[in-house]
Amino acid sequence: MSFCCGFVGLPNVGKSTLFNALCKGGAAAANFPFCTIEPNSGMVPVPDARLDVLSKMEHSGKIVPSMLKFIDIAGLVKGASKGEGLGNQFLGHIRNVDAVAHVVRIFDNPDIIHVNGHTDPAGDLEVILTELMLSDLETLEKRYAKISKTRSHEPEVVRECELVKEFMGALSDGKLPVWDKDDPKIAPLVRDFGLISTLPAFVCANADETSYAAFGKDDATKRLIEFAAGHNMKVIPVCAKLEEEFGELEPEEAKLFMEEMGIRETGLSSVIRTGYELLNYITFFTAGEMESHAWTTQRGTPAPVAVCKIHTDIGRGFICMETVSYEDMVACGSWNKAKEAGKLRLEGKEYIMQDGDVIHVRFSV
Repeated sequence: MSFCCGFVGLPNVGKSTLFNALCKGGAAAANFPFCTIEPNSGMVPVPDARLDVLSKMEHSGKIVPSMLKFIDIAGLVKGASKGEGLGNQFLGHIRNVDAVAHVVRIFDNPDIIHVNGHTDPAGDLEVILTELMLSDLETLEKRYAKISKTRSHEPEVVRECELVKEFMGALSDGKLPVWDKDDPKIAPLVRDFGLISTLPAFVCANADETSYAAFGKDDATKRLIEFAAGHNMKVIPVCAKLEEEFGELEPEEAKLFMEEMGIRETGLSSVIRTGYELLNYITFFTAGEMESHAWTTQRGTPAPVAVCKIHTDIGRGFICMETVSYEDMVACGSWNKAKEAGKLRLEGKEYIMQDGDVIHVRFSV
């Protein structure tokens, strides 16, 4: 499973520049609106130090990390929900991602044109969210008109009708819809609505080196953080120039450089970590002489479903699996030593996969 994250924002705020910095995607980046028409995409490995440790421990010939897919989507403008700019084409591209990174610009540069003539990150985010909510409101109004004609009193129809009205009310008030994500009857309905405003989202604050250092201290970014928090979104500052420099260094050199600058993690790591938290993802591993491989699944997934990420036949023919936690395997020194120490567990079909599980599956097809 790869995590697919779409960059969304106004034209000319630096989406393509960030895309290129984070995944070396080679997207066109220029000083005019709608430089990006068709979405650009790029894959980057998800950094996980545990995978490197397992690989060395098992003398693996190959390392296969989980992957993150970035999609650089064309700029949105005020009125997009009514067809302005790239309109419905733009909105359609957003619906195909797992999570949305709302890109806003927090740096001032008179040589780089802002579509509104001035930098206002909170105002930019408000425009983006308003257009997405207006588009979703129109989608729900059409759905309500259709289901209300059935006049059915079936519990499923009544539940759907009530949920649509509830969501329409929230969107009309400029609020993102809220629902019980753990309710097995509600969650599938919400997914079926296909709304953009219900996608997991965070804010990516595009900074230069000066605004990166001042993030959270000046009035503009304070307003941005406050506005985003009001919509349950986290703000991550990312400096494309620094990301490019980190990417050109060896890992140890990059670590020293970051320590000197007082940076705890790269923008790429922050984006991935935030995305995993939003999507409730965990990582489990297979490790051996041939390869050490990281696999991604959602928290709460039963083992037979999770191992389908490795191969569908393995999930279909699942019998049981040998499992050891990453911590226990590292403490013992290897898979075989963990087995000798009695740390391996035999787990069946009811087992819920845990973050950091190292597994060997027994199956028959």
